[in-house]
Amino acid sequence: MRITILGATGRVGGRLMEYALKDGHEVTLLVRSPEKLSSPLERLTAEEDHGAFDKENALHHAAFIKGNGLDRVTIIQGSVLDEAALNEAVKDADAVVSAIGTDGGTTLSVAMPLLIEAMQAHNVSRLIAIGTAGVLESRAEPGLLRYQSSESRRTLTRAAEEHHVMLQAIEQSDLDWTLVCPTYLPDGEYTGIYRTEKDYLPIDGKQISVADTADFAYRQLGSAEFVRSRVGIAY
Repeated sequence: MRITILGATGRVGGRLMEYALKDGHEVTLLVRSPEKLSSPLERLTAEEDHGAFDKENALHHAAFIKGNGLDRVTIIQGSVLDEAALNEAVKDADAVVSAIGTDGGTTLSVAMPLLIEAMQAHNVSRLIAIGTAGVLESRAEPGLLRYQSSESRRTLTRAAEEHHVMLQAIEQSDLDWTLVCPTYLPDGEYTGIYRTEKDYLPIDGKQISVADTADFAYRQLGSAEFVRSRVGIAY
């Protein structure tokens, strides 16, 4: 499978990249700063006895990747707000995974409509996106999202509002999307054991590790169970 990953320099995106490469997929990464790929690639190559990873510059990263048998990686340096870069990144993809984070600004909400447009232009229909539990349905106050209700303990809602705009954009599209919505997200370890629920956070769910969130999101590439759905995930 040819998978495009946005946000690969982030915690969840980096793990997604690792899982995809380990399974032999072709991966395209759109990143502003390729040198920030050092951590996930270092973990991946260390497991395969490829030695130390040089973190000095992006060109060396590309040579390192290809020199160590990871030539299924294509790195496109650019912004998710750049329409040309997005089109280049998704044009040959079978699926797209968006792990774009909130940055205190509007990158997520502005980028998603651009991504949807690029995917539609190239007839790419499968989208897996990483969201937040804040945009799941509230059990306490039906009709509201969790971030809008008494279930949320956060005093600041800016990040959740960004995710809400993203959710509205993908709901209005004709893509086969799945929005993975983790609760508190510590680094933690991979367990492969967690609970999921369509549209809601599993009852009493308190946290889920980055590795397990990425594992579930990655598995959705081969599943139609949660197409056009939000999914809450927690231990």
